[in-house]
Amino acid sequence: MAARLLLSLLALALAPLRAAAADLELLMFEQPGCVYCAAWDQEIAPQYPLTTEGKAAPLRRLQLRAPLPPDLALDRPPVFTPTFVLMADGVETGRIEGYPGADFFWPLLAGLITEAAAN
Repeated sequence: MAARLLLSLLALALAPLRAAAADLELLMFEQPGCVYCAAWDQEIAPQYPLTTEGKAAPLRRLQLRAPLPPDLALDRPPVFTPTFVLMADGVETGRIEGYPGADFFWPLLAGLITEAAAN
């Protein structure tokens, strides 16, 4: 497990260099009253733009029930909040449905970014 995490972190550190060809963005679908969105805001949001992940995939917040902006192509509409969708050049490459807590969020996101950078 530790070796896998180390490999993920190493791959993530190199991801911005490989991901330069694709414009990555992390969408966060949220809605008022979502306690898991509030937990993410408290535990992750303040540091997100300062992290390697935040620099590789800047965050764009969207409301769950609002119309989808025309520059985005999702595989399917989000149902739960929060739903995090990693986009590469406006096309979905992966998603995290729900907020699993900080201990799981970071490795899941790192894996999505690494996968997107590899393609």
